[in-house]
Amino acid sequence: MIAPTLAPVFLHLLADRKGQPAALLFAGGGLAPGAPASGTVERPDGAAPLALPGVLSGLPAASSCYYPDTLEVPLAEALAAAGWQPVCAAELYRADTMAALDDVPPGAHWVRGDWALDTPPKGAAGQAGASRGLALQLVQLVANDADTHEIEALLRRDPTLSYHLLKLVNSLGMGTGRRVTSFSQAILILGRQQLRRWLNLMLFAARDGDLRTAMLLARVSVRAMAMELLARRAGLDKHQQEQAFMTGMFSLLGALFGMPLAEVMQPLTIGESVKQALLAKAGELGTLLRLLEQAEQGDFAAVAASLQQLQLDAADFNAAVAEANQWMLSVTSGAGQSHA
Repeated sequence: MIAPTLAPVFLHLLADRKGQPAALLFAGGGLAPGAPASGTVERPDGAAPLALPGVLSGLPAASSCYYPDTLEVPLAEALAAAGWQPVCAAELYRADTMAALDDVPPGAHWVRGDWALDTPPKGAAGQAGASRGLALQLVQLVANDADTHEIEALLRRDPTLSYHLLKLVNSLGMGTGRRVTSFSQAILILGRQQLRRWLNLMLFAARDGDLRTAMLLARVSVRAMAMELLARRAGLDKHQQEQAFMTGMFSLLGALFGMPLAEVMQPLTIGESVKQALLAKAGELGTLLRLLEQAEQGDFAAVAASLQQLQLDAADFNAAVAEANQWMLSVTSGAGQSHA
């Protein structure tokens, strides 16, 4: 008997009642026919087992993971056996605006929805905006391969960025056997490519006065890493994979700054393929970005069509989604390490 396998799935990030990232919620298009795979679960009735990707099985060790209690039985059984927990609709509250966070009903434990993409209240993000402005300037300097002294001079203007950079490099160890105390030394050890990736993440790092930032960092981390992994599976070269990561990372800058994306991107010197992907969903990178947006919106029929266009199967997509969420959990836990 042929075992059932997963159709394309996605994992929604859930916030707690205070708006902080707290759990993952399984979402997907159900089951699809397929061959057995590793990590299968035998069903009590003797039917063929459901294939559950290994990375998906490992997520409950790093985060609270839930699935709707209305899922098909084979899928629910497989997830439960891997440590996922059922959740009923009454425990989930959907908020698509910041204001909606004030109305979480008493019985709801988790908040889902796009509230973190809402424009922040005016006056609440002054300090955050100034700090992010410096981070954006740093992104531009690194992208233009500026002199280390120029980068160092700008870092000195933001104690938060400086602190996190030194903390990152020291936590990595890098085999140096000594503590890193200067910006120039940190930049040299980290390398320009990883410095650029770290700075992209730091744009979304938490700032005083903006409740959205922890959720935005988590969401953009999933987007960026999933795009890179899918680009790799689609056969794009290393440079295109790096561009895919950058496209995912920059795709939420408009929401972060509360401005049109085109306006935020204007001072940045970026490749035409990345720009067209961000502003027009054009090219292979644009198709990848649109694919992830469709998954975020729960449009799994559109996801299937986009996967066919990219010549990717559901197993590739599901593995990328699971791995991207695993990487996101390491980023939001404070590791902040760039994917190798």
